[in-house]
Amino acid sequence: MWFLFSYFVRFPRLVAASPSPIPAVLWDVVLFTAFGTHHSAFARDRLRVAVQRAWPGRERSVFVWTASIVLILVCALWQPLAGTAWALHGPFVWILYGARAAGLWLTFRAVTLIDVWELAGTSPARHQPGERGGSNTFTRHGPYGWVRHPIYSGWFLIVFSLPVMTFTQLVFAVVSCAYLLVGMVFEERSLLRAAPHAYGEYRQAVRWKIVPGVY
Repeated sequence: MWFLFSYFVRFPRLVAASPSPIPAVLWDVVLFTAFGTHHSAFARDRLRVAVQRAWPGRERSVFVWTASIVLILVCALWQPLAGTAWALHGPFVWILYGARAAGLWLTFRAVTLIDVWELAGTSPARHQPGERGGSNTFTRHGPYGWVRHPIYSGWFLIVFSLPVMTFTQLVFAVVSCAYLLVGMVFEERSLLRAAPHAYGEYRQAVRWKIVPGVY
């Protein structure tokens, strides 16, 4: 909720402190790199084992809640840039609103097909990370039968479907989506190591990562 408020309400109201965009862009990239570093660190087996030993059954909770704190800080400390990247009118506005609604639905639907409470870190994990649906299988229901990362697809739609896009929002959208594209590669490698047979079959069955027929 804090992200949605920050991105759609707070960011457009921020006033750039400097006419030069370079310091703000560099600072924002560093901020999101900190968020990405947290995710990358938790993807390493050694750290995950250490967390599991310290908090048995609560590895996911530790990951989610620390990630949430870092994201709150990223949004709070995000530096604004001056200007507007684009301002669309007419039917394009409704097209983008429709794309945003599709992104929200896609994200919600994808989350409901896995354990939402487990994903949020409020209940212990019942199966290995990434094994959606348990029993060492990967669900192909709903959007998971269209693309392998529907939550990421939803994110792309949400952050780019703005009729009026400020440069402050655009930098956040570009940096966050670039991180997802890079992180997706390492995530799939981890899933293949954790469940080589099950995830290998899933990748063969669902060819596309985030855009059906494209990528």
